[in-house]
Amino acid sequence: MRWISLSISVGLGFVAPVHAEVRAVLVGVSDYHLLDADLKGPVADVGLMAEVLVARGVAAAQIVTLASGGAEPDRAGIMAALKAVAARSGPGDTVVFYFSGHGGQAPDVSGDEGGGWDEILLPSDAAGWKGSIGAVENAVLDDELQVWAQGLLSRGVKVVGVIDACHSDTGFRAMGGVGVARGLGAAALGIPGAASEPGDSGQQLRGEFVFLYSSQSDQRSFEVPVGVDGLWHGAFTQALAEVLRTAPGASWAQVLAATSAAMVQGPVPQQPDGEGLLLQTAVFGQAAPMRFVVSGGVVQAGLLQGLAEGAEVTFYAQPAGGDALGATQLGAVSVRVARLRGSVPLAAAWAELTAPPPVMPLRLATLVVAQAGDDADWRRVLGPGVPGGDLVPVLTDGDLALAGADGVLDPYGAGSSPRVVLAPGETHAQALARVLETAGHALRLRHLFAAVAGRSLTGKPALDVTWQRKAAMVQGQDCGVVAAAAEAIDPGEGVRPCDQLWLDFRNVSGRDLDVSVLYFGSDFSVSGVWPRRGLSNRLANGQSGRAGLQIDPGSVGMDEVMLLAVPVEPGADRVDLTRLADPATERAFAGPVAPVAGWLEDKMRGDGVVRGFSSKPPAIMMIRQAVRVLPRG
Repeated sequence: MRWISLSISVGLGFVAPVHAEVRAVLVGVSDYHLLDADLKGPVADVGLMAEVLVARGVAAAQIVTLASGGAEPDRAGIMAALKAVAARSGPGDTVVFYFSGHGGQAPDVSGDEGGGWDEILLPSDAAGWKGSIGAVENAVLDDELQVWAQGLLSRGVKVVGVIDACHSDTGFRAMGGVGVARGLGAAALGIPGAASEPGDSGQQLRGEFVFLYSSQSDQRSFEVPVGVDGLWHGAFTQALAEVLRTAPGASWAQVLAATSAAMVQGPVPQQPDGEGLLLQTAVFGQAAPMRFVVSGGVVQAGLLQGLAEGAEVTFYAQPAGGDALGATQLGAVSVRVARLRGSVPLAAAWAELTAPPPVMPLRLATLVVAQAGDDADWRRVLGPGVPGGDLVPVLTDGDLALAGADGVLDPYGAGSSPRVVLAPGETHAQALARVLETAGHALRLRHLFAAVAGRSLTGKPALDVTWQRKAAMVQGQDCGVVAAAAEAIDPGEGVRPCDQLWLDFRNVSGRDLDVSVLYFGSDFSVSGVWPRRGLSNRLANGQSGRAGLQIDPGSVGMDEVMLLAVPVEPGADRVDLTRLADPATERAFAGPVAPVAGWLEDKMRGDGVVRGFSSKPPAIMMIRQAVRVLPRG
């Protein structure tokens, strides 16, 4: 769902009142009365978002919720709530509109989409396409939301929009994976004809706003089960809520970056998006304490707060500061409560997460057949699989593909889900074991980096990074001549096979950093990009580095560049994390091992043993950049 074009102009200035208010309208549509499209997560999403807003200081009386089972989230109720909150808000106030449910597209009614399609949200009484009115009955159009938002902005009210729904019919099929997509295509809504690309709106919002979207325009947004409690949440909402709950002084852009990073580790390949003048401004309110209440011998927080079985927590007597009273690991963790494996010190009233849990082994889900072929050998070597596995094996015309946990095959174009290809002399069993070892290493490494460094994304960036692309031609199976000229680029918007990608990074942290750059391919490969072998990767404050790589000629899909910066003291052992790129490098190294590198190596082994240093590693600051490799053009 997009409300505006990316071109933004600043509205007139207003004097804020002495006490500005934050008001919210939260909508969650789980039950669809006229469409066969019920969802499980939106009701819980609304409750979670309300909790987060209250934790950040928003008065409960200023939050209006419309959710299935309570105040009806139908079209009339939604439009009335939006009108009412607008009437109560004045200059300097902030209005939050949150929607969790199905989205979609419908033929443009107003003509402002240039003959394309309107983006729509579907209330509980949405009834599909009605030819007599030329519209999806009872849908909420982007045009209507835009008029509402502009009315607020013109009066000096700030607008925050959060949409956990997809707005395009991508045609992807989830085959046996985790999660349910939150979007209805033209066929499901009974819309005649094929959807065209949506045109840009001719209207531009003026004023202070930020809109966060759960996925890119060509991705689907999913809801997923959380733990074993039977509770479902939107994958985006769950990640966003945890970041908002703990982000100290973060801007909306930093919140978006941290949420995106968290979702890379999740079961669905969503890449959230955002736009608006407020992206670079601080989020309203205050973050919740980084410590959790300990009561009755358990931690009063769980999966929704980022805790997991096996994680280490340290006990304190107060919510901030003070001496550590001891530490232990978490036992069973439910959605909102975590049990403890060890005893609780007598004065302990708060617990702080101090180390991530050991990384679990890679699990394959149940086999799915997308297209039958000569696949008897693959069927023989594949086991029964487990529900909610990390990867979904998909047989397609004799080939074995490994889809993500959502079960979507080739989400970024033909071949973008990795195939298991036999090397010369390999059996099917040997090829599968080889690929799973590689995949397990890559997934464990990404999970571990995210667990150790995830929170640092909400602070001041340690590195200032810029990106350039040098185009090249694909010649058969190889790369041809690279164009001499370089152009600035956002790698997430797309590069092509054989392109050179260059990144320049400067240390702006105020202290010495050891910087490592790794490249994670969609085929589960992990490559060290910087530093080059034998060269120093230590950057003093203000110093710069430059690294480059070439996209493989056979690549397609969503890759990732990860920049990892470790603060170090003068004379400390150098920390080069590129050595973790090759699974073999876990087992044998010569020379001194910096504590953070050794800690990570132990965690990668998964034996839970800590050798000679604190179980809590030094801070790692991380910047993640998605690299979308488009098919050959």
